Amino acid sequence: MNALLTLAPELARSRDKIRPGIVHRLDKDTSGLLVVARSDRAHEDLTRQLKERRVGKTYLALVRGLPEPPQGVIEAPIGRHPKNRKKMAVVAGGRDAETKYKLREALGEYALLEVQPVTGRTHQIRVHLAAIGHPVVGDSVYGKRSDVVGRQFLHAWRLAFELPASGRLAEFESPLPPDLGEALAALRG
Repeated sequence: MNALLTLAPELARSRDKIRPGIVHRLDKDTSGLLVVARSDRAHEDLTRQLKERRVGKTYLALVRGLPEPPQGVIEAPIGRHPKNRKKMAVVAGGRDAETKYKLREALGEYALLEVQPVTGRTHQIRVHLAAIGHPVVGDSVYGKRSDVVGRQFLHAWRLAFELPASGRLAEFESPLPPDLGEALAALRG
């Protein structure tokens, strides 16, 4: 927040005093794109687009094993884990959740996936991929630590939404950070 307030001091005038301007955020140890609105009006518009599922979000995830089929949709309700309240899980009576995935590259015992969360539940991608037996590499909460990379291999790669001021569709892309790029290069040999 301090860095954002330095870059955009007008955020200090936001109605949201806890996370001024933050529209789309990421789990700890997930890299990539965030959405920050520079006015309350833009924040309201972008939040509405998210709620209406009009924001295109694509992540890159390295998982253990090759999913079958190589492209699919995971539809499973997510709620608090029944025994560990700090975790989420696929549970009966949870909130509806839908995640699309597509194999981008097979890398031996790993797979690089493009993942699109249709809904926006807490830890959704990590929970859904673990639930189908393909946890995100390095995810110590829903999988296990890894020698491949020092954190979970999950990156918010692409975002697309309508700009609040003009209504024009804007698409943004973030390259993999060095640690994830190096992990992929090592797996490719």
